[in-house]
Amino acid sequence: MLFVERLQAHRHAVEERLTSLLAETRSGPPAAARLAEAMRYAALGAGKRFRPFLVIEAAALFGVPQTQALDTAAAVECVHCYSLVHDDLPGMDNDDLRRGRPTVHKAFDEATAILAGDALLTFAFEILGRPTTHADPAVRAELVLGLARASGWQGMAGGQMLDLEAEGEPQDEDGVINIQALKTGTLIEFSVDAGALLGRASIAERQSLRAYAQAVGLAFQVADDLLDAEGTSAEVGKATGKDAGAGKATLVSLLGISRAREKLRSLGADAINALKPFGDRAAALEQAVDFVSNRRS
Repeated sequence: MLFVERLQAHRHAVEERLTSLLAETRSGPPAAARLAEAMRYAALGAGKRFRPFLVIEAAALFGVPQTQALDTAAAVECVHCYSLVHDDLPGMDNDDLRRGRPTVHKAFDEATAILAGDALLTFAFEILGRPTTHADPAVRAELVLGLARASGWQGMAGGQMLDLEAEGEPQDEDGVINIQALKTGTLIEFSVDAGALLGRASIAERQSLRAYAQAVGLAFQVADDLLDAEGTSAEVGKATGKDAGAGKATLVSLLGISRAREKLRSLGADAINALKPFGDRAAALEQAVDFVSNRRS
């Protein structure tokens, strides 16, 4: 199966599972109906589902079928979608467009968007805590702990805070890499490690996969920064040129387009090298490196 077909197959499966899980929100009190609608608007019908793809493919390395990785993949996507909802708020990046349509606070209102993000975040942990996610409670506990660290003060939320504080302030390359590793990289790293946890991978195997994920996570952000600098809003599905307008330091602004592309190639090579212990079994994860490096949205 071609990579794009594989990505689409996983995307379709994750979309179906998210739809089923989020249908549960319709059973709440009538007053919460608007919140449930905003949650579904934020999470369904758009997005590449790249992080869930990483969960599923990392788990597949250890013989875990897609069906047994779907709930973990869906939980990761709930966290990712929550982060987008909050990133788009006026107090953060103040964006009107996301994935080619109005952001949640524009389609609903700011208060509903905040609550929808909060609800998606907490729903992710509810999903991970269910026996249907994994039969072993110790594995579920590790998943919960890992996602909490990846999304909280020492991960994604902390990276967003550093990113906001860095606007207009001079940054060196190490500083930018640290911000981006937290803001973008930690959830990508958890996605890969979650698949390894589901498959009961060894410590050495998890270390190799973490090295892969760290390189992919930074590559994803460099590609995103290149899109912001060079892409159009029609291609990307959101406003572009905002990093420069906000005085935000990125590897593109520090290194320039040409050297940033060299950095992207180097990160791709590091990621592929980290997969060597898995041989041909990791073909899909290897192809994901090329997808990340060459994406246009």
